Amino acid sequence: MTDTTPDIAMTQDDRRARRNVAVLVMAQAILGSQMPMIFVIGGLAGLMIAPNPALATLSVSLIVFGSMTTAPWLSAVMQRFGRRAGFLIGTLAGAVGAAVAGYGLWIDAFAVFLLGSYITGIYMSAQGFYRFAAADTASETFRPKAISYVMAGGLLSALIGPQLVKVTTDATVVPFVGTYAFVVLINVAGSILFAFLDVPRPPAPRPGDATGRTRAELLRDPKIVVAIICGMVSYALMNLMMTSTPLAVVGCGFTTGNAADVVSAHVIAMFAPSFVTGHLIARFGTMKIVATGLFLLACAGGVALTGVELYQFFWALVLLGVGWNFGFIGATTMLTQAHAPEERGRVQGMNDFLVFGCVTFASLSSGLMMSLGEDVQAGWTAVNLAMLPFLALAGGALIWLALRPRDAYA
Repeated sequence: MTDTTPDIAMTQDDRRARRNVAVLVMAQAILGSQMPMIFVIGGLAGLMIAPNPALATLSVSLIVFGSMTTAPWLSAVMQRFGRRAGFLIGTLAGAVGAAVAGYGLWIDAFAVFLLGSYITGIYMSAQGFYRFAAADTASETFRPKAISYVMAGGLLSALIGPQLVKVTTDATVVPFVGTYAFVVLINVAGSILFAFLDVPRPPAPRPGDATGRTRAELLRDPKIVVAIICGMVSYALMNLMMTSTPLAVVGCGFTTGNAADVVSAHVIAMFAPSFVTGHLIARFGTMKIVATGLFLLACAGGVALTGVELYQFFWALVLLGVGWNFGFIGATTMLTQAHAPEERGRVQGMNDFLVFGCVTFASLSSGLMMSLGEDVQAGWTAVNLAMLPFLALAGGALIWLALRPRDAYA
């Protein structure tokens, strides 16, 4: 009996984990569809009402900034009140943010539009914690697969979101307002899913309980540091290039529909590999998968530099999506392997604060680089060349970790 008890416990844990994964996959698919919708139209809507074209992508940057500033306090809320509470806060913010942004667009008020974008960032932060919630009740073996499956839920959002842009863009007198109205409905309907989530609330700490390492101590752990760096670079470079893409595609003479199709292909490439990424991590290890992701990100920049035909945009963005998938899921798995349960709220909030801080900088830089070039093509070239030093940083960090003795960071 004693010998079989651990196996029974693991099976029970993974049964609960699989149920949670199913809920989170649906949340990623339904609620997550709002993000490709907003990213497709954000820069184009901003261009309509921004006082300066250089500020066109500022709304996208504020979404990411909102996610960055939300991550620490939202992670603390989840640590104290549970995942469900945090995710419901996210859907409420998603609905309010879309309503405010749509209203700002309707009355031609750029500041109101930006406020709505910032509030939307609270939803984006909550969505980012889906991947960590998938790992909460999973066994060590199932954990990378759980994370990967939840990320795979974004595949449906990639198919639905950009297509909804096509049918909602001109649904109202002011373009894109109908899209934001539909995002409100998505959040209201999708919030029902979290009634079925079964992640236990962390027990309240008692005197004498282990509290885990401080943030300073966590940042001295080599594996945590490298996981954060690779997560930052993977997500930031994906955002840098993706934010510029609709402006580059339309600026090179193609239509908004073409831009939506390119972004759709990109988001499919972001999430479709997730069906196998967890299995690849289990077989080859996190570092090899992260390294492959960084290589594919470099290939995306290389393809983008070869020209601005529509097929080149498609291939560059597909490689970008797959590279992000391997790099970001690999980095997330590496992070979950490097901290104790009592450190969860602290390290996950810190990680997403740093990751989305870097993404905020990338999205701001994206709009500036696109506007400072002599033409759209020059701006697009600058965006892709800017990826090189950051890829070198992440690659160097990964090599440094691989060369260290395993007992220095295990």
